[in-house]
Amino acid sequence: MIPESLPVDEALPRLQQVLTAHNAAVLVAPPGAGKTTRVPLALLDAPWLGGRKIVMQEPRRLAARAAARRMAATLGEAVGETVGYRVRLDTKVGPRTRIEVVTDGLFLRMLQDDPSLEGIGCVIFDELHERGLETDLSFALVRESQMALREELRVIAMSATLDPGPVSERLGGAPLVESAGRMFPVETRYLDREASGGMGGRIEDTVANAVRRALGEESGSALVFLPGVGEIRRVAERLGNLDSNVDVAPLYGDLSPAEQDRAISPSPAGRRKVVLATSIAETSLTIEGVRIVIDAGQMRLPRFSPRSGMTRLETVRVSQASADQRRGRAGRLEPGVCYRLWPEEAQRGLQPFTPPEILDADLAPLALELAAWGVGDAGTLPWLTPPPAAALATARALLLDLGAIEPGGAITPHGRAMVRLGQHPRLAHLVLKGRDLGQGRVAALLAAILSERDFLRLPPGQRDVDLRHRVDIALSGKRDGALRLIQEAARRLMPRDARDETPDVAMTGTLLALAYPDRIGRRRAGTAGRYLLSGGRGAALPEGDPMASEEFLVVADLDGSTQDSRIFLAAPITSAEIEELYAERIVAEQIVQWSARDGAVLARQRRRLGALLLEDKPLARPDPEQVRAAMLDGVRQLGLAALPWSDELTRWRERIAFLRALDETWPDLSDAALLGTLDQWLGPFLDGVSRRDHLGRVDLSSALRALVPWERQRQVDSLAPTHVEVPSGSRVPIDYGNPAEPTLSVRLQEMFGLTDTPRVGGSRVPVTLHLLSPARRPVQVTRDLASFWSSGYRAVKAELKGRYPRHYWPDDPLVAEPTARVRPRPR
Repeated sequence: MIPESLPVDEALPRLQQVLTAHNAAVLVAPPGAGKTTRVPLALLDAPWLGGRKIVMQEPRRLAARAAARRMAATLGEAVGETVGYRVRLDTKVGPRTRIEVVTDGLFLRMLQDDPSLEGIGCVIFDELHERGLETDLSFALVRESQMALREELRVIAMSATLDPGPVSERLGGAPLVESAGRMFPVETRYLDREASGGMGGRIEDTVANAVRRALGEESGSALVFLPGVGEIRRVAERLGNLDSNVDVAPLYGDLSPAEQDRAISPSPAGRRKVVLATSIAETSLTIEGVRIVIDAGQMRLPRFSPRSGMTRLETVRVSQASADQRRGRAGRLEPGVCYRLWPEEAQRGLQPFTPPEILDADLAPLALELAAWGVGDAGTLPWLTPPPAAALATARALLLDLGAIEPGGAITPHGRAMVRLGQHPRLAHLVLKGRDLGQGRVAALLAAILSERDFLRLPPGQRDVDLRHRVDIALSGKRDGALRLIQEAARRLMPRDARDETPDVAMTGTLLALAYPDRIGRRRAGTAGRYLLSGGRGAALPEGDPMASEEFLVVADLDGSTQDSRIFLAAPITSAEIEELYAERIVAEQIVQWSARDGAVLARQRRRLGALLLEDKPLARPDPEQVRAAMLDGVRQLGLAALPWSDELTRWRERIAFLRALDETWPDLSDAALLGTLDQWLGPFLDGVSRRDHLGRVDLSSALRALVPWERQRQVDSLAPTHVEVPSGSRVPIDYGNPAEPTLSVRLQEMFGLTDTPRVGGSRVPVTLHLLSPARRPVQVTRDLASFWSSGYRAVKAELKGRYPRHYWPDDPLVAEPTARVRPRPR
């Protein structure tokens, strides 16, 4: 069979020359150039290949099958002869196969089984720009293998929108080969969503309107890009009344091969087709008859949340590179038109490229592969984009928890068994442990169900979150759609003897707990459907869900809400099952701590799994020292004011503070010092004290006075007396509230005849006198009484005499008789 000429053919001689002289090349060719199906065939007879195989890694199953079929047809052969493929649940490879088109996950298995890739002479990374996690990892491992083990191994990186510089650098400066390509002209029409269905409306309505418009304006079949399967189904429903000569065909990864073939095969004569596709149709795939592209401008990307431990598909705007790839689908076979459902000015705001998945992915699968490869430091590999260190550390912590790696990072035998299953580490662990429990079949079905993005849709009226219902359906004899794929995937995970097991659907929760030990939840007291998970998060069932009364459950899928995350998939589990599964992880502890809410020390006997409280009961005889420590925490929280201070004790503490201000060898009884040493001075006085109400019993005076040495206690009264006897005979208290300035508030008339200001602190500190009127209002503040009598008294006397005419205001206060009583003026 003589193939038609394709644009990439002109670049093939240059590519062959480069690969003769170098062990790597970067090929950039636009959409429709034919690189996917031409390059492997062109290299089959290369002398450097030496009869070895060519393996082409293809990111998508659909594209892998289609590419293999196209190449086989070019050779006039059936798939499985010279050209074959390996994709999940489907392999067509024979003893004569020399070109294998392999999806990224299966290629990783080939690498792990044989790091030197013996028998393989060339590895081609097709559509490298998609930058999936497994593709990035495979690229790094192949390059390391090439450098360390197989210098003669050829590596080719191919893409239509790839930035070739970094790839060439990682491949040791590999030469760049470019194909000018040939694409028919494509007219681009921008449709503001408001004009074609409304920005406020559903995207399905907008797209359906655009499809009808395009079919009316243009001839040929249409390829419609939508973000996901749900939107595809809803648009298909809205297009149910199209003309009878128009077929609507969905196209996404989980369809059966027959359904996918129906979408990409040519329409019968006289009929048109509308293919509703996800981004699976962007690259490496030509759909016969398509000259119209309708792009909704959205795509779904996996986003991993370290907080929830979940990867969710997030709907985002396409990048400029993806939009260009989609547009190119319309001009592969003839001139076409592309309808973009966004304004032209919005095109400039799109990201240039789609970010590599490694930046936002759950890195647990990558971490397990690295452990199996024997890499201790991921930074030593030639990454296109290195994995984020924090995300990789989180992933390794999970692997350690699952027993897949040793504390030092080395892989365990259990970890190697997990790698061989080719599942996410959580699900691989579930499958292996399920076999040990005699429930290998149920475990395999659970892993298959949880691997499917749509989680096995249930009929209306049965769409609750209970995974047991899905397992029941999967155990039935029905085989249709997603159910058939799930059953086939499960069959490959089952050991042979699993067919003799008696499946127990009631074990669903137990098996889930093996995969998700951090998502075992207990219902919060007094609530229905609200749970605290063992990982510390809150989660809630949808209102009215039948499982809302379950005491314990295991959550397989939830969102990333900041408070109680919504539970999408779960199954119940009993406390006995938790005890049996995780007996070695359950921590028994006595909790003696201060409760601010209760104003008391709470002593509890608890058993917990992570944050999950399995048992909580009062502790009959708590350790007195623990009670004392908890009570001290309570005092710290309440503050020193909660202690039973008397006025006399408060004044005594102020006197000590005054003495310390004069001499730092006196004890520090400030709030900060007392709070900092509570356990030393207050602790011995807290026997039998366990509540705030009990603090009134504390002998606070003895506790504080014990901080002042006995010989110094005897000096306090002489150095910091409580009172001063004034000339009137009154004993007036001294206020030491300000340690730098002790004060004496006294009526001026009681001080007649006194010339020297009273002093304290061993006569070193004059007392600040607040001289008061007969009504005890301050009229003068002084620390020099003699000066006041000689220079200030006359003015004060004149004022007071006018205000209090019946009081005694002598001309000479130094010889006047002091008085503490009001006395009439002499006649």
